[in-house]
Amino acid sequence: MLKRLLPLALATFAVGTDSYVIAGLLPAIATDLQVSTPAAGQLVTVFALVMALSAPVMGALTSGLDRRTALLIALSIFVVGNAVTALGTSYEVVMIARIVTAVGAGMINSAASSTAGAIAPPERRGRALAFVLGGLTLATALGLPLGTLIGRTDWHITLWAVAGIGLVAALGIAAGLPKVTLPAASLGDRLRPLKQGRVLALLAVTTLVFLGAYTLYTYIGPALQDATGGSESLLAVILLAWGIGVLAGNIIAGRLVDRHDPAHVLTGPLTIAAVALALTSVATATLVSTLAWAAIWGAALGVIVVPQQHRLIALSPAAAPVLLGLNSSAIYVGIALGGGLGGLAQEWFAIVPAALGLPAAGVTTLALLYHLTTARHHAPAAPQPTPSTPEKAEA
Repeated sequence: MLKRLLPLALATFAVGTDSYVIAGLLPAIATDLQVSTPAAGQLVTVFALVMALSAPVMGALTSGLDRRTALLIALSIFVVGNAVTALGTSYEVVMIARIVTAVGAGMINSAASSTAGAIAPPERRGRALAFVLGGLTLATALGLPLGTLIGRTDWHITLWAVAGIGLVAALGIAAGLPKVTLPAASLGDRLRPLKQGRVLALLAVTTLVFLGAYTLYTYIGPALQDATGGSESLLAVILLAWGIGVLAGNIIAGRLVDRHDPAHVLTGPLTIAAVALALTSVATATLVSTLAWAAIWGAALGVIVVPQQHRLIALSPAAAPVLLGLNSSAIYVGIALGGGLGGLAQEWFAIVPAALGLPAAGVTTLALLYHLTTARHHAPAAPQPTPSTPEKAEA
């Protein structure tokens, strides 16, 4: 089983690293391509937006293919896109390459998850999904700082490394994964849950949370210039602290939602994230305080996705794959809008990157208030299952 799941986890690790690593390389990319930092930040915005919008479309178009074939197509697009990005010498070429890469990346996550669920026996399905999707979390904790560190002399090297990981994953899938055929789902089937007000409310919270976070995070390199003194190595250490915080938050969240109402679990981390973002300028005055701030903010953000997933699954367990796919798209819509908002704040209002914590905190506070409103209006009619019930154990 591990032989089959490992290349799937490697594929999601490559996607996660590719999604986040550009933020750490932004100053070098802007200098090399001779554009402003906000303009370079739009590489993150466009990548995330294309990934969010293309995922359900490409998923529907390839749903009739066996999962191995779909994954190999997706990884081929992903590898080629990263190779062209690494070879790019102009902003326009790099932007087009990021768009192509995003199309492949959007297909990989959903195809890898559905494949893991199909090849694992029912009693091990939850662990299989956690293992494969753990590649995304591991990318946050390790892939991003390592990619930043590798690319400190030349950002192109990081993109070649990501392409290499994708190629290894493709070879592993071609050699070790059997053909897996799943029922085809049309685009209408995938988007049908959006007609439900409750689903839209939860997805809106997810989007607002990541919009707030990535208003600052997209420009984290220049924002932490004072704390790092321009050192890519120190930036990588700070990103590692943030990633470890995200990983810890993700682990803690799983235990919390097994014992408490997921809606209640969400309130505390949103509050902490809003406060951390509001204190960005003060908290990042020294390297030590910046490390603590990054770990706390990362942990708060790491908690948020798990209760959102549980709340969506509780709405319709039978439609869980579609709902989780929509939540993933909502995350990337938030990332795209956050990168855009951060860029506009710098271009239009001359806000320096270090001050982006304030608008980021404002958006996160809005997410908190909206969450509290929707949680009150859509309180569960029945008690939550106890940890001993099959439904809760499966989650």
